[in-house]
Amino acid sequence: MKKWILFALLAIATTAQGQEAYNQLRQKAKATVSDPKANSVVKQISQFKLDALNYMAIKMQEEMPDSSVIFLDKQAIAMDNFVNFYVEKLIESTTKPNVQQVKMIKMFMDASYSNPLFNDKDTELVLSYYNSADSMTRFSLDTDWRRAVAALAHLYGLDKK
Repeated sequence: MKKWILFALLAIATTAQGQEAYNQLRQKAKATVSDPKANSVVKQISQFKLDALNYMAIKMQEEMPDSSVIFLDKQAIAMDNFVNFYVEKLIESTTKPNVQQVKMIKMFMDASYSNPLFNDKDTELVLSYYNSADSMTRFSLDTDWRRAVAALAHLYGLDKK
């Protein structure tokens, strides 16, 4: 587990050239969503990633036009790490009581909701996944993903040596 967080922090710290990470993550998510042979759960997760990446790019252009492409890349990598860590914890929780599963899901939902990046007032859009009981990825689109990952690292005690 500590290896994962170290990898995540290194990945976030890595600077990519001209939205390289963002573009790669977006292309991968788009390809999965478009693949008729892809598993429906994987498609649903990829659809969230694609929507989150698109939202992030649009809002950054509107709200933070002077921000660097490196910032967008770091947010994209952090979002990908956040969702992948969530899926890992979701799989691990299948053998645990329902109460613990719900607690874990709420921790991730709260980490996303409590760390907005843009403070977007369009809650219908921003919380479309968060408020959908049918969604596997119940997170806010308006998330500072780097802070959300840091919040989870703290909650899981991964920020301690």
